[in-house]
Amino acid sequence: MKSITVYCSSSTNLNDEFHAPALTVGTELARRGVTLVYGGGCVGLMGEISRAARGNGGRVVGIITRRLFDDERADQACDELIVVDTMRERKQLLADRGDGFLVLPGGVGTYEEFFEILVGRQLGEHAKPIGVVNSHGYYNPLIAMIEHGIERRFISDAIKEQFYIHPEPLTVIDWLLVRQ
Repeated sequence: MKSITVYCSSSTNLNDEFHAPALTVGTELARRGVTLVYGGGCVGLMGEISRAARGNGGRVVGIITRRLFDDERADQACDELIVVDTMRERKQLLADRGDGFLVLPGGVGTYEEFFEILVGRQLGEHAKPIGVVNSHGYYNPLIAMIEHGIERRFISDAIKEQFYIHPEPLTVIDWLLVRQ
């Protein structure tokens, strides 16, 4: 696997415990020679992961919209910074440029990105692996929501085979890399 797209928060107002997993992901991707593809911001978990990857000799590709360029303070230290006009273009490039996906805690945008790639995998639009880092139980409500949908027969039980979720970032990275 040459590259992994990471979806995560750009919020600067997060509890400290969420920063360490982002640093671990950035460091490990660099150590393993895997290019980080991400949303291009230099703040929040986005900033943490890109600095960690770069600081450990990794290649970093950021993809950001013109509108978010200033809001998320685009990380101009990326090896490649792609600025696009629309969020649709950004999401398409994020999906196309990664050989797999890793989801760290994030807000509504991260949830949207997760569900979009999950639905794409479910529909057979791609076969790329999806790993979710459930840091400090952040995604427990998401797991409960999916289980609720399965119990009510709105979601097929097979959806659980479409992604992997674990609290430890190294375990998720290991899982992704064996599914090349």
